[in-house]
Amino acid sequence: MSSGKKRLVIAGGGAAGFFCAVNAARLCPQLEVVLLEKTGKLLSKVKVSGGGRCNVTHNAPDITYMAKRYPRGQNFVKKSFSRFFVPDTISWFGERGVALKAEDDGRMFPVTDNSQTIIDCLLREADKYHLNIRTNTEVTSFKKGSDGRWELQLQQGPALTADYLCIAAGGYAQAVKFAWLEQTGHSIVPPAPSLFTFNMPGNPVTGLMGVATNAQVKVAGTKLQEQGPLLITHWGMSGPAVLRLSAWGARELQQLQYTFTAIVNWIPSYNENTLREHWQDLRFELGKQKIYNKNPFGLPQRLWQFLLQQVGISEEMRWADVPAKDQNRLMKLLVSMEFPVKGKTTFKEEFVTCGGITLSEIDPATMESRLVPNLFFAGEVMDVDGITGGFNFQHAWTSGFVAASAIAQRMTTSAS
Repeated sequence: MSSGKKRLVIAGGGAAGFFCAVNAARLCPQLEVVLLEKTGKLLSKVKVSGGGRCNVTHNAPDITYMAKRYPRGQNFVKKSFSRFFVPDTISWFGERGVALKAEDDGRMFPVTDNSQTIIDCLLREADKYHLNIRTNTEVTSFKKGSDGRWELQLQQGPALTADYLCIAAGGYAQAVKFAWLEQTGHSIVPPAPSLFTFNMPGNPVTGLMGVATNAQVKVAGTKLQEQGPLLITHWGMSGPAVLRLSAWGARELQQLQYTFTAIVNWIPSYNENTLREHWQDLRFELGKQKIYNKNPFGLPQRLWQFLLQQVGISEEMRWADVPAKDQNRLMKLLVSMEFPVKGKTTFKEEFVTCGGITLSEIDPATMESRLVPNLFFAGEVMDVDGITGGFNFQHAWTSGFVAASAIAQRMTTSAS
């Protein structure tokens, strides 16, 4: 350590930790910044996000709209976003030569459509400000020394001291993994998986893998309900509607042990009553046409034929000749088809958990612990998680930047 220099150590080399590191080093050149990553890879979620394109943020009109996309931490992010929000993210990357673009659904990506563009930008900043980056280095415990500085025990190698410590270690699947943070007196909200897909083992619908459509999905016996693109996979169902439902229902679905009934409305502009009213018009208009060939709801043809097969309607049947019993069954399947769900699958490599450090113990204006001075947090280690669409990355950039700014401010104040 350079003589007279104060040191910030950041535990975690993901989006939040890296953003904290490069901004702290930039805002406070007299600070030595050390970034520790327990694996051999930096920014691994950035690499795989958005199918390798990196869903950097979301094109939200305002903070209130954005905050409502976080199943946990809405009030917390409202306050932190007032210090670093979507336009700041766009400007930050833009000033470093990385332009972002918004897609119709609000997701924002680099114009290159390549996550490596974001990684390279952050690595250039790290080089520019001489970050000390150590991979394969895990913090196992830490405590305040007699001089008031942090003493960090590492899994391998000598202990490390720091004046400021930022924990950006990401989420953990098991509560026991948070034990090293509980020793500071912080309480932990037990973790639960979020952003996962629904497994439907042995269900014939999996034969439609690759079919996508707009649908409404409910969880029977709960108030959980989402509408949006749904993708049928070889193991069950995925797509934004299912992923958002899994985020909002993370705790409830965990309690159900991921065994429940999903109710799908394939034509969400209708319910059973309005569909029944419209049905007679369809029979009259399409009466002479074969029902297999004429799908009036804009559904993918494979899905439409699958639904007809489930009812037992033959390929030669005309609209006018469908028996009332089969009509009723088909209407039921169209607006409230039931699928038993048994288990979940992580959405690609984008594993997200809810749970973590209790938010009341963190100051959203600084990301500093309210319990322990000079201890900061950033990213998913806190009990904040967003739905899919760039929300989790925005929280990572914001919390990393806010922590960096607060530490730089602390340094400036102490030096004056």
